[in-house]
Amino acid sequence: MRDALGHLELRVMEVLWAHGESNVHDVVERLGRPLAYTTVMTTLDRLFKKHLLLRRKSERAFLYAPRWTRREWEQKRAGDFVAGFLASPAASGDLLISSLVDAVGQYDTALLDELERKIRSKRRELGRRGKT
Repeated sequence: MRDALGHLELRVMEVLWAHGESNVHDVVERLGRPLAYTTVMTTLDRLFKKHLLLRRKSERAFLYAPRWTRREWEQKRAGDFVAGFLASPAASGDLLISSLVDAVGQYDTALLDELERKIRSKRRELGRRGKT
């Protein structure tokens, strides 16, 4: 999860999220552009080594499937980013929060309302656990 995905890696993941478990040949066909079989095979192997794919042997070929749904992967990526930012020696929680609010506010005010709702919900949850 730590490594960013390249364009081809992301495209391969999108194929697998859309079609589920596939072999190299299936992925090559579904990419919609001419790529060497070995290029796609190497990309799938790299994604497997990054722990983004599950792999199992079926006869003489490997079948690959996403380890997480796209939503689970995006949630984990976002969580890893925030945790990594806050763990840095010069971390500024205030900077992170203000940047998030600014970005969300520019993107979608309804999302800003959702952020506020989630903050209130988390405060209630923490209050029930006695952590406020």
